Amino acid sequence: MSEVLAEGYNAFDTTKGVTGTVKYLGSPADVIELIQSGKLRDHILLVQGGTTTFLAPALSMGAIGVITMSGAPESHLGILSREFQTPCVMTAHLTASDSRYVPGATPESHFDEIVAALEGRTVTLDCSDDETGRVVAA
Repeated sequence: MSEVLAEGYNAFDTTKGVTGTVKYLGSPADVIELIQSGKLRDHILLVQGGTTTFLAPALSMGAIGVITMSGAPESHLGILSREFQTPCVMTAHLTASDSRYVPGATPESHFDEIVAALEGRTVTLDCSDDETGRVVAA
């Protein structure tokens, strides 16, 4: 089995495994730039929060997968991932780290560590488990 880099909540239970290069999107401008590049389907999108409504245009234009660093499957982004049938791992944490998201008490270094570890990596999202989504090295 391949190396599991991160785990989190599975927002959309599916056996459809998707593979792409992780791309961190920190702002609406980043989303627009990626859409306009024509390379949206090459990337699994990494965002900080589960309420990131600015990601909606990317979902509607065919995003292949999403990883969030906070948020829950009941959040707006979790609901949208199910509506668009997009595999989505929420509140992902690195399996090699003890750092975990704690609402209202998470240092910025937690998010920076995840971005540094995942951005630019080719990964597969495994959302076949009812509860746990996995980010697997491809």
